[in-house]
Amino acid sequence: MARAEHGKHSMLMDALEVICLGAIALVVALLVRAFVAEPFIIPSASMSDTLKVGDRLVGEKITYRTSEPVAGDIVTFTDPERADVTLIKRVIAVGGQTVDLHDGVVYVDGVALDEPYTDGKPSYELPTHSPLLADGVQYPFTVPEGYLWVMGDNRTNSQDSRYFGAIPVSSVTSKALFVFWPLEDVGSI
Repeated sequence: MARAEHGKHSMLMDALEVICLGAIALVVALLVRAFVAEPFIIPSASMSDTLKVGDRLVGEKITYRTSEPVAGDIVTFTDPERADVTLIKRVIAVGGQTVDLHDGVVYVDGVALDEPYTDGKPSYELPTHSPLLADGVQYPFTVPEGYLWVMGDNRTNSQDSRYFGAIPVSSVTSKALFVFWPLEDVGSI
C-alpha cells in the first residue's frame, strides 16, 4: 500500500513539475516578446523586394532604448490610423530634416537619395490622409523633432509618410533584424 501511495505522490509531483516548467517557459517567452524581440509576418508588398509578402522576421526592441532610429533603418511601428496594426517601413528622414519629391526622386535636405532598394520605382506624392495635417503633406516637408519620415521600398505600392505624414518616434516598436522564414529569404536586413 505504501508503494502505491508513493507512486501516486511521485506522479503528482512530476505533473506539478511539468506544469511549473511550462508556466516559467511561458512567462520567459512573453517577457522576451515584450522587451527583447518579436516575430512579424510581412502582410503586403509595400517593402518588396527587400521584404516579400509572407516573410517572417525578427524585430529587436533593445536598440531604441538607448538610441533613436536613423535614416536607412527598417522599423516596425504602430499604424497612425489603427492602433492594433503594426507597419514596417524604412526611415528616410528624422526630426529637423526636410523631405522633398521631384520627378519621382526623394530629396533629403536638398540631396537626392541613392535608393537601390527601390529597384528604380519612382516616389511620387500621394493623396494625404492625416488627421494631424489638415492641409495634407506640403512639400518640401520638414520633419518635426521627435518624428520620422518613413517610406516603403516598393514606392508605387506603399501607403507611408506620403499618405499619413511623419510618425512619432514613440510609435516605433522595433528595428527589423533578420528574416528567418522562408528558408530562401533567410538573412539579415
